[in-house]
Amino acid sequence: MMMKAYPEPEDIKRMEKEATNWRDFLLVRMLFHLGCRISELLSIETKDIDLMAGTVTIRHLKIRLKVSCPKCGFRLGKHHTYCPGCGSEVKDVITAEKEHKRVRTLPLDKESLDMLKEYIERGGPVKKGDKYLLFGINRHRAWQIVRDLAEKAGIPRLVNPETGRVHYVSPHRLRNGFAVNAVKRDDSGDGLRLLQEHLGHSSFNTTARYRKVSGEESRKWYDKLWGEDQDGA
Repeated sequence: MMMKAYPEPEDIKRMEKEATNWRDFLLVRMLFHLGCRISELLSIETKDIDLMAGTVTIRHLKIRLKVSCPKCGFRLGKHHTYCPGCGSEVKDVITAEKEHKRVRTLPLDKESLDMLKEYIERGGPVKKGDKYLLFGINRHRAWQIVRDLAEKAGIPRLVNPETGRVHYVSPHRLRNGFAVNAVKRDDSGDGLRLLQEHLGHSSFNTTARYRKVSGEESRKWYDKLWGEDQDGA
C-alpha cells in the first residue's frame, strides 16, 4: 500500500466509524473540520460555541517574555551584555511575563454543529473549576485516541514529504490534512489568505507550504509545460 503524507476525508470517516463514544468521534471530526491545533481544541469551552452563528471561538494563549534594562528600561535581547540604551553592563535583568491572547472565530459545518449540540445536551462536556471544557482530556490522551482510531480504521502511518520520516496519525496530521484539503479545493491568492487566517499562521510562507504538499503547485507547473501542442525540439 502506497504511503500518504496526510489523511484524507475518507480516512477521517473511517476513523469516526471506529469511535465508540461521542467524545472520541467529535475529537477526530473537529480536528479535521476546524483545522485547529490540539492545544486550541482542548481549551474550547461550551461558551465558545455559537450554535446560532455556526461558529467556534478559538482562544490561543501565548506567553511573551519581556526583558528590560534595570537602569533605563531599554528593551533587551536575551544575548545582550551591555544595554544599548545607557551602555551599562547588564548583570541583572527585569523579566515579566505578559500574556498575549489571540482570538479567532472559525466557521463550522452544520452537521458538525448539530453533533456538538447533541453532545452538549447529553452532558458530554467536563466541568473543571468554573469552566465547562468540551473534552476535558490532556494532549497525551488526545494523541492516543487519534492514533488508536487510525490503527483500528486500518490507516497506514504517514510519511513526512520533506524528511521522509514515517509517523503515526496524530492530531497535528489531521490539522495538516485539513490544510491540504483546503488548498486542493482552492489554491487562489484569496483562498490561501483565508486559510492563513483560519489556521492562525502569522507568516504566509507557513501556509504556502501546504500548496507544495498537496502536489497542486507541481501539477499546474507541469501542465503548463505540456498543456499546449509543442512545435517539436
